[in-house]
Amino acid sequence: MITISLCMIVKNEESVLERCLDCVQHLVDEINIIDTGSSDRTKDIAKQYTSRIFDFPWGDHFAQARNFSFQQATKDYILWLDADDVLTTEQQHKLMELKQYLYPNIDAVSMDYYVMLETDGSVALSERRCRLVKRSRNFQWQGAVHEYLDITGPMCHSDIAVVHLPIKRDKARNIRIYERLKAEGHVFAAKDLFHYANELKDHQRFVEAINNYHTFLDTALGTADDSIEACLHLAVCYEQLQDAKQATQAIFQSLMYDQPKPEACCRIGQYFMEQSKNKEAIYWYSQALQVSPCTLGVYKRAYSTWIPHVQLSLLYDRLRLYENAYEHNAKALYYKPNDTCIRDHQQYLKKQLNK
Repeated sequence: MITISLCMIVKNEESVLERCLDCVQHLVDEINIIDTGSSDRTKDIAKQYTSRIFDFPWGDHFAQARNFSFQQATKDYILWLDADDVLTTEQQHKLMELKQYLYPNIDAVSMDYYVMLETDGSVALSERRCRLVKRSRNFQWQGAVHEYLDITGPMCHSDIAVVHLPIKRDKARNIRIYERLKAEGHVFAAKDLFHYANELKDHQRFVEAINNYHTFLDTALGTADDSIEACLHLAVCYEQLQDAKQATQAIFQSLMYDQPKPEACCRIGQYFMEQSKNKEAIYWYSQALQVSPCTLGVYKRAYSTWIPHVQLSLLYDRLRLYENAYEHNAKALYYKPNDTCIRDHQQYLKKQLNK
């Protein structure tokens, strides 16, 4: 059985740290807490779980802090979490099983990261992240913000999921770091350009976001997943600026980089649906249901579940193919059982079938 060092960087996390450590302390063989300047009870809480608490001066650079945290590890593998992450009881069992049976030739293990949950607790947005890495490989973190591990070698894609449950968040922190780096003349790598554009978009600075997305795409150095996401985010920015033509072009541009994502399929389906080209729309919404989620990268669950089913139901209703419409609406209702619009449409379709 492998041994695991937990490595965390924290600052003023008294509201969530105990919750995180409670769910993982029995699964790891060592806990390393790297404090970057807490002024609350964070370190006192950490002392209840470990004596391995280290101070690291915060320099607006996440990769530096994470690399320091990895340097403190002494066990076979390193597990990294943030203070507002949790593992449910089911996921804890899965991690314990992985710990017992992981082949020693595996250098890294990816896990789902449930970034955002719906109000009903279902997953709205998830990513795949390398969470467990072999210490002896000395993998390094890259990037001041939205840091990532540069992984090579044999990897295992597990079915374990970490859930992000934030209580508070400094929404301006990331863009503040990027703009300080920019003011200092820092040359952004392709991935930095992509994430900086995302931050600009989230702060509704759409023109600046568009410029940075285009600069990122022009480098041709981004991953396929990031390039596709950049195109989809471009479409959103153009929509906010009421430029439907550019938004549509951005969506179709996303098809250049890899197989279409479910979100792109749905957006193309919407494009044809608005023109009353029902058969073309049906094709693209059906494709959204066929595309397999990527192994690594962002997964927006709605675009491969209830959204295409809802739209297909409406399209088949237009064509008076009520059995098909009812079938897709029922599938949408499976994913969104409390949605009043879907339930009302189900009743409408029942009446049509009974005529």
